[in-house]
Amino acid sequence: MSFQYIIHLANYSDGVLYVLALLFLIELAVIFDRAWFMRSALRKGKTIIHKLSEVGKLTSEQLEELMQEAKGQPEEQIITAAYRHMDLVHHYGSARGEAFDNRLDEAIFLTTPFLDKRLWILDTTVTLAPLLGLFGTILGMFHAFSILATPGHAPTQVTGGVADALIATASGLFIAMVGLITFNAFNNAIDKTIQQLESIKLLLINRLDGAPNKI
Repeated sequence: MSFQYIIHLANYSDGVLYVLALLFLIELAVIFDRAWFMRSALRKGKTIIHKLSEVGKLTSEQLEELMQEAKGQPEEQIITAAYRHMDLVHHYGSARGEAFDNRLDEAIFLTTPFLDKRLWILDTTVTLAPLLGLFGTILGMFHAFSILATPGHAPTQVTGGVADALIATASGLFIAMVGLITFNAFNNAIDKTIQQLESIKLLLINRLDGAPNKI
């Protein structure tokens, strides 16, 4: 497929293929950005869970070290909340209690909206791309059937024009399929990240309370 033919297809759809190409680039940018973030968040969460499970009781120094390690990750909020609540341990000798539990729940609640950041773009792409593709095909059909009004037209000109017009629909469906697969994958990764945050919450409560290490 030559570059000239691609330009021909884009012009045949009255520029809709250009819009679809731009939409696909935006989709890829979101996919790479979210994939890097989710991969880093899941790996960091797994590391923090492993480190927390290996200690019997957390000290403020260990908690501060974990807080620095989780910087820029979803786990940062909940570990920071635990670190700021360390004075409860100093005053009452226990980190258990509804107040501490609520602080950690609050940290998870504040973190959750950032996990699906920009995923609305993928959700929109899944719906918009096929509609744009269909619109481009309809415009291409106008060009294809306008040939019938030309005296001495060849039948292959009409069928070839219809085939060119359908490229827009195929492109829109392809973009939507890529967006749907990655959107569902990211939602699955978000569920796993939230599960990790809940695990970290439970580990923090137990380790700050001085629960013995049974692992």
